[in-house]
Amino acid sequence: MTARRFVLLDRDGTLIVERNYLARVEDVELLPATARGLRLLHDAGLGLAVLTNQSGLGRGYFDWDALNAVHVRMTQLLADESIALDGIYVCPHTPEDNCDCRKPQLGLVRRAAAELHFDPAASFVIGDKPCDIELGRRIGAATFLVRTGYGAFGEQEGLRADYIVDDILAAAHIILERTERDLSFCAKR
Repeated sequence: MTARRFVLLDRDGTLIVERNYLARVEDVELLPATARGLRLLHDAGLGLAVLTNQSGLGRGYFDWDALNAVHVRMTQLLADESIALDGIYVCPHTPEDNCDCRKPQLGLVRRAAAELHFDPAASFVIGDKPCDIELGRRIGAATFLVRTGYGAFGEQEGLRADYIVDDILAAAHIILERTERDLSFCAKR
């Protein structure tokens, strides 16, 4: 039996509206195409895991209770659209901490893969920042730069996303095409 494939998602600027150091529940707002895109992926049987750098914790801008409340609100907004996340993985460190979990380091992916039992190289990574794309490249996954959040400013020099798309919905369509193609290829073998 083949392991379930996963879509690894950035949070701010990818799933929800970018707010600098988001700490208030009332500021959590899904981006317009998030629910439709995630529903397509979810209904196709793909796993959904959020990997998010939250240096506001390490900087003391907010605490774990505030972060957890934000995640409860985000998951409730998704549940209202019949979407469930398989997991949310957080790096609380600042860039200066040189931890192994801050994207593009692999700590969050390793933890998610161990807990959710998936092959990172067979996954898809969607994000709006260079660290998301670099993470995806490091694990050998297909990478999607969305033009929401910081991705609206275009592709930075040296950033090599496999796909540059307007939003998660556009990424979902490509992912579904790829997974159907992969299944068709396997069936012919």
